[in-house]
Amino acid sequence: MQSFLQHLDEEQARCAGTTPSVVLANTFADDVYEWLFPVSGGSAAGAAATRYKDLQVQLQALLRPLSVQLTTSVEQVSNQFFSAVPVVYEQLIQDADAFYQYDPAATDITEVMAAYPGFKAITVYRLAHQLHLQKVPLLPRLLSEYAHSKTGIDIHPGATIGNSFFIDHGTGVVIGATTIIGNHVRIYQGVTLGALQVEKSLANTKRHPTIEDNCVIYANSTILGGNTTVGHDSVVGGNTWLTASVPPYSIVVHQSKVKVRTRGLEEPIHFVI
Repeated sequence: MQSFLQHLDEEQARCAGTTPSVVLANTFADDVYEWLFPVSGGSAAGAAATRYKDLQVQLQALLRPLSVQLTTSVEQVSNQFFSAVPVVYEQLIQDADAFYQYDPAATDITEVMAAYPGFKAITVYRLAHQLHLQKVPLLPRLLSEYAHSKTGIDIHPGATIGNSFFIDHGTGVVIGATTIIGNHVRIYQGVTLGALQVEKSLANTKRHPTIEDNCVIYANSTILGGNTTVGHDSVVGGNTWLTASVPPYSIVVHQSKVKVRTRGLEEPIHFVI
């Protein structure tokens, strides 16, 4: 036990000051979300500028342990991130409107911002993606994994996702690092956009599919492979397994066999769990 404790002490010393705090990263994700979408009552008038300064301080504190791995200074990364936020915000408003337009249960955009896990996951993804574009290590994954833990939706910050993106229900959705998604795409719960092969040697290649504009992918469908493209305006039905490209305007469905048992003619099925 003594040698094990010594090992833990050495690991703590090795990691000290070289990785951002997971707790602070989680707090930053929540604080940025509430800053952009004050759905819990909002801040007092004029407070947006004050919170902006606080968020700059938070981000720079998270970036500082990574400074030797950054291509520019901590301050430059922070400034570039926040310079992109107005454009990201406009994208998110389009996303929120897509939720309202495509989900009959949504009463207004405020409800989407306050209660829809898909929208929160997309928000954190779009913010983390900005850091990913600047080649910031680790922190984008910390943000996206926090959203994953809160929503059940796993979007890698390296994915490329267009405007007006809609994830309904969302639990179990997985979107891989090299996925490309066009504009006005709708995805339902349990969808996986994944890799066909998982060899480490393929780490720097496109491993995940491309989903073109105006596609709908229904629940529990799995689409795999970097060479797999779902052409624009296509519909992929529920429970579909797809590893080859389909042209625009396709309808891809999984045909299941339903067998109805007639009472008295067959032995009953007994399940033991």
